[in-house]
Amino acid sequence: MGYTMNDSDSRYNGWTNYATWRVNLEMFDDADTAEYFDVANVSDASTLAATLKEHAESVMTDFGDNEGLAIDYALAFLSDVNWYEIAEHMLDEIRADA
Repeated sequence: MGYTMNDSDSRYNGWTNYATWRVNLEMFDDADTAEYFDVANVSDASTLAATLKEHAESVMTDFGDNEGLAIDYALAFLSDVNWYEIAEHMLDEIRADA
């Protein structure tokens, strides 16, 4: 008999999971981020989510040797991120400040 978690058990600090919370905190949770990605002029979360994912992946692979176990783990971690949730959060912040 295996252990299963319901949605409330798997959330982390209000986010989908730890990966989503951590990536948002470390990469996107500051005032300059919204300006850098021009969030105010983005109309849909799907487009922004794709941009955020691409940026995070480039951060992981654009420094030195991008092959091997460490980069594999980093990219696997990023694959668990709910990019749409981060994008919606950023758009909500912009709307709230408007």
